[in-house]
Amino acid sequence: MEELTTAELRPEAGVGRAVPPALPAIAMVTRPARTQSETPLRHRLPATGRQVLRAGACMLGEEADHGRLLLFSPVFLGAGSACWFLAAWDFPFFASLLCLLVPAAAVFLAGRSRPALRATFLALAFFACGMLSAQFESWRASTVILDSAVTTTVTGRVERREGDGRGRWRYILAVTGTEAPELKRQPGRITAIARGADAPFEIGDIITGRARLTPPAGPALPALNDFSFGAYFDGIGANGFFYGAPKKVDLQAGPQAARSTSEAVLEWLYQLRSSIGDRIRSILPGDTGAFAAALVTDERRAISKATTEALRQSGLAHIVAISGLNMALSAGIFFVGFRMLLSLFPGVAQAYPTKKIAAAGALIAVTAYFLISGFGVSAERAFIMMAIMLIAVFFDRPSISLRNVVLSALVIIAISPSEVLGPSFQMSFAATLALVSGYQLWKDRRIRENALLKLPIIRPVVAVAGFFGGVFLTSLIGGFSTALFSIEHFHRLTAYGLPANLATMPIISFIVMPAGLLAMLLMPFGLDAPLWKVVGFGLDMVIAVAKTVSGWGGDIGVGRLPAWYFVVAVAGFLLLTLLRTRLRHAGTSILAASTSIVLLLPVPRPPDLVISEDGSLVAVVAAEAMASNRENPPDFIFDQWQRALVLPAHYPPKMLDGPAIPPEGDDRRVRLSRDQQNEARTAMRAAAAGGETNRFSCVKKAWCTSRLGNGRIVTVIDNAAYLGPACDAADIVVTSVRLRFNSCRSGGTLFTGETLRKTGSIELRFADTGLEVATAFETLSRPWMRHRAYDWRSNSFVESGLSSVSGSGE
Repeated sequence: MEELTTAELRPEAGVGRAVPPALPAIAMVTRPARTQSETPLRHRLPATGRQVLRAGACMLGEEADHGRLLLFSPVFLGAGSACWFLAAWDFPFFASLLCLLVPAAAVFLAGRSRPALRATFLALAFFACGMLSAQFESWRASTVILDSAVTTTVTGRVERREGDGRGRWRYILAVTGTEAPELKRQPGRITAIARGADAPFEIGDIITGRARLTPPAGPALPALNDFSFGAYFDGIGANGFFYGAPKKVDLQAGPQAARSTSEAVLEWLYQLRSSIGDRIRSILPGDTGAFAAALVTDERRAISKATTEALRQSGLAHIVAISGLNMALSAGIFFVGFRMLLSLFPGVAQAYPTKKIAAAGALIAVTAYFLISGFGVSAERAFIMMAIMLIAVFFDRPSISLRNVVLSALVIIAISPSEVLGPSFQMSFAATLALVSGYQLWKDRRIRENALLKLPIIRPVVAVAGFFGGVFLTSLIGGFSTALFSIEHFHRLTAYGLPANLATMPIISFIVMPAGLLAMLLMPFGLDAPLWKVVGFGLDMVIAVAKTVSGWGGDIGVGRLPAWYFVVAVAGFLLLTLLRTRLRHAGTSILAASTSIVLLLPVPRPPDLVISEDGSLVAVVAAEAMASNRENPPDFIFDQWQRALVLPAHYPPKMLDGPAIPPEGDDRRVRLSRDQQNEARTAMRAAAAGGETNRFSCVKKAWCTSRLGNGRIVTVIDNAAYLGPACDAADIVVTSVRLRFNSCRSGGTLFTGETLRKTGSIELRFADTGLEVATAFETLSRPWMRHRAYDWRSNSFVESGLSSVSGSGE
């Protein structure tokens, strides 16, 4: 009875009132025992499993408390954009809008009481927002792409120009008209190469000339980079070259097109950029001047092919591109130098915040640098990053943080979501993420005091060791972080990038960039020439290092990897760099596991035959080599084939004397007589039977034929007059001529210029079940592909099911 009275009078903690007495044992309601399936997961798991779950939940909560989950916002935004661009069809606008509004409303309804659910809906909202931004950019671009190759007279206004070091100039023209023939579906902007002019045309000039124009190239092989995608969002509708030197049109001869203020400002900036490049190249000739101009204006075409290849093979190509390195050095040098200059005046240093004044000056300097750099995505990313860091100084906030990287990524994806699929965006942000994450780990490390390192005699050694140690770690982290993207886009790795960067970074940091910054400040006064000589001295050493290291070899060909590997590996990389707790090692595990699977899995079977998108280049894939139908295949396509298939060796065709009576002239409409057809058929069969296996035998400007290892015959014809004999003598016939039929009467497989225009490049594999055909394009419904489905005769997009209001073609 005393125990019951004590229980009744026991006060509740923190309240001060009595707790009701406990019910008698006979009155307590008991529940039936749980079955094994009903037992909660935390009770069914062993003690070690429960501890792992509890630890994971705690670490996830810690990540959320530090705002790390918000760092994934550009990841979901970019993933939405990438999914929209990679989809086979356009998503309806209202469906995409609904996909945004529903999770956005769910975020508000979930409230803060359900953080996991709220974070999930927020991720879905960012994903849908990325899809909408991609859709909006595609609508905003609306670039008219030329449907097929044509020779016409082009008249246009020079918007940009860039020399290539061989006396040629590449112009970007805003097309004002075409004639002979007049294009029904005229591109708004083209690139055209001109040679033979006494002096380059100035930006703003109107020029005209006879030119050969072609649409932007598609993928060299299925799943490789589609250059027409980048051209569409750059506003470039055609590429080509002038026959002879174009002529300048007198502006007073006709009315001038009205220009907006923004167009006038851009033209002035490009004029300034071009004049700065010309000034630098006039002081420093050759590759040295082209290299120096590239560091300032991002005009890289003037650098010779040998030097460009040496920089690439040595892992120093990032120096040429205006990226984080250039922006950081220019801003840092200006910031430190200006602050030291202000500190020489004690009255100013004591009365004004010199650090913030120096930051404002550095912000002006990097803004000017960006405006004359050509607005590349790497320069854009670096400028936004540096601007955020310098603005953070105004508010006494930390400059180097992942939040700054995330903010710049959000801005770029919102403005240009198409850049998400480009190597420049991916490699730039990958290196920045890895470096900032590594810096934060280094900053948060435990520091142990060492009295020996504080001795005056040791301090210089520590400073030098610290600098080279920083360069070593920066190069190591940057190299590893971009290796995945280098494999995906370029199918190669650089083995000796680390020693090359260790040798050149001191030169760039202490000679090239400081002298270049001072030269740019003195250029308006005409006092920059001596400083450009100093820059040239440093760049000569960089070029020498690049050529020395490239001579060691180390260019490792990797080839194409499975599509799933890149997605999984990128996910692991993001977890590794964006998380701060031990959860980041889940990213390490994902990277290690996916890489191990790729290394252990058997190598996919290479194609037996590859065909370019225009049918002019065909190659037989043999053991460790490719045999093509061209003695000198075009580098642009063939280099991509060799890198993707890891086949560096090339077997040129064996040239034959040919039939006794070939068609005269280059007219592809010439018909052969019956005797000529029989003679050509006999010659093709004899060349295939007597030639080397997996190697072409060719008659110039007529046909090429090859007998494959499985006995199949492949014939490539340059002249449609040989189509009949080729179909009779071969199993597979390829021609670049655009024919109105797509099959041989003999039953052989025929690929023509018309069919290849719609399918893009092709890979063929001979299997037991028959011929396997892989094409670059399955459908032509996306905006950057629709020009391939256009038929200028019917003035419609036949294959894509779209009708045209205004036509194209010649």
